[in-house]
Amino acid sequence: MQMQIITLRASPSAHRLVPPLASASSSNLSAGRCFLLRPSHSRCRRPRSLRASASLEQEVKERADSPSPSGASSQATRRDVRNIAIVAHVDHGKTTLVDSMLRQSKVFRDNQVVQERIMDSNDLERERGITILSKNTSITYKGTKINIIDTPGHSDFGGEVERVLNMVEGILLVVDSVEGPMPQTRFVLKKALEFGHAVVVVVNKVDRPIARPEFVVNSTFELFIELNATDEQCDFQTVYAIGLKGKAGISADNLADDLGPLFEAILRCIPEPRIEKDGALQMLVTSTEYDEHKGRIAIGRLHAGELKRGMEVKVCTPDDACRIGKIGELFVYENFGRVPVESVSAGDICAVCGINDIMIGETIADKVSGTALPTIKIEEPTVRMSFSINTSPFVGKEGKFVTSRNLRDRLYRELERNLAMKVEDGETADTFLVSGRGTLHLTILIENMRREGYEFMIGPPKVINKTVNGKLLEPYEIAAIEVPEEYMGSVVELLGKRRGQMLDMEASGPEGTSLLKYKVPTRGLIGLRNAILTASRGRAILNTIFDSYGPWAGDISSRDQGSLVAFEGGSTTSYACVNAQERGILFVKPGQDIYKGQIVGIHQRPGDLALNVCKKKAATNVRSNKETTVVLDEPLSYSLDDCIEYIQEDELVEVTPESIRMSKNPKISKKKNN
Repeated sequence: MQMQIITLRASPSAHRLVPPLASASSSNLSAGRCFLLRPSHSRCRRPRSLRASASLEQEVKERADSPSPSGASSQATRRDVRNIAIVAHVDHGKTTLVDSMLRQSKVFRDNQVVQERIMDSNDLERERGITILSKNTSITYKGTKINIIDTPGHSDFGGEVERVLNMVEGILLVVDSVEGPMPQTRFVLKKALEFGHAVVVVVNKVDRPIARPEFVVNSTFELFIELNATDEQCDFQTVYAIGLKGKAGISADNLADDLGPLFEAILRCIPEPRIEKDGALQMLVTSTEYDEHKGRIAIGRLHAGELKRGMEVKVCTPDDACRIGKIGELFVYENFGRVPVESVSAGDICAVCGINDIMIGETIADKVSGTALPTIKIEEPTVRMSFSINTSPFVGKEGKFVTSRNLRDRLYRELERNLAMKVEDGETADTFLVSGRGTLHLTILIENMRREGYEFMIGPPKVINKTVNGKLLEPYEIAAIEVPEEYMGSVVELLGKRRGQMLDMEASGPEGTSLLKYKVPTRGLIGLRNAILTASRGRAILNTIFDSYGPWAGDISSRDQGSLVAFEGGSTTSYACVNAQERGILFVKPGQDIYKGQIVGIHQRPGDLALNVCKKKAATNVRSNKETTVVLDEPLSYSLDDCIEYIQEDELVEVTPESIRMSKNPKISKKKNN
């Protein structure tokens, strides 16, 4: 008997109705499908009957569990495992929601002190308040193990999301109850739908005073339609939650006291992993870590077969090059740690030690009949920066690793786990071109290297252009700006100067703010964040996501002011700084060591100005009748991100473990003088 499934695809204008729900308790989730709130006058799509839906799911399960014909590997599902990834736009509450899920699953003792955002274990993640690396954990609910992957929300780290989506069968799409779907929401949802994953939408922070959950759900549904989701994918379950308080429910007005409704939705809506229980061993490595005692640790999902500790395996690459390796130790994720085991069955996520040269994208396969799985495909980088050895007079005073060999080894080592990054040799032996998904993507690498003791210099970010059919194309991004109405004119003027094209403008909540959507060349976005914050008195929020390549937009002026450049080295004096601050805003304070060619401030006019901030007051034998009081302005303190956005074509940023300085590029200055 062959089962035929006929899918009737509704038009984009078709919508779902919501059956009345009496309670938000977890028991109410055991029956029924998920429907979306739509206005009463909208056209409606007739929902499938619950009985037909249940019988169809039962028939699929029976076929999956039935014995296969002789000679074929048996297809089965694991009822005791669910694999999910939590994805969302930045600051929509993914990591906070995972914290509550871990606490309510009794992962920690009642008297155990647990810090906030426990999944953000990296120092940079805690300082910046964002997730940078994807991380694995698991919980157990009603006898079912739920493997959870917490992913970054910033668009520059989209590669972290792309490489883990093939480890899961479904995602939790977390959306803020006020902001709704944002640019990164669209990106991660598009990737999940391409994989065919099931989606559970979690409308988070519904306790905000200006929450508008019905609008958010409708906007999310429209996003599904825009991304050409299937009828089954559009029929998603919606759960309303307060991640910080650990509450959830299927109605925004009636939340349970715990996350029970969310857990029930995961068990009911996320498919069980389909595996080849008796097939040849196959495990695709999607992430690697390093341990001082265990060496390199490969992390991935076991697609087929059984992996045992101490067994010999074949490590295959996509180009059919294979080598033999041996499993030293084997771990699975339980609660908030790795637990050693003797064997792992297909469908589970595990960590493997013992193969020190294994790389992301390779397949751990059966020694005799194993074959490689399709490798991980990551979108191409759009921004490039040059890394070179430190050539300033202060070289070697603060860092441990200063040679080109040190720099080269560190950059190429980064490629082992950062798939979205590329490294190429530059024009000289001490210069390297590093490409990434955005300036923040590269800034995180620079900050990590700085803390590891590296000294180097970096050039300004440049976009990666393409030439197609003789036409020059450059990358464009979609920028979403939330700005108060009184500052909207300044922001619109700023985006117009950077060749931005307005796509949409709408009111964003009852706070008197507007949401502007622009299509802007990536070149125009470099340095835009600080300019928008200045124009809006710090009240605007800018989010961007890569869109596509388009025609060259023409010249863009990103900075109207020049730099104040020191033409003499030494220690700065208050006497010289008083005169210098009349020319612009200074970066330095009295008593600070500088060198010739260092940028010491921002000129108040276009063009650079050379000055001496080390000049001392001439000593005379004439006594002053009155003591002069020197009043100095507070120097401007620029972070690493600010410096990278500030520098122009002929400028560099010097990065050391203790200092961040900007200087003129001596090579370009010599060319200009000649």
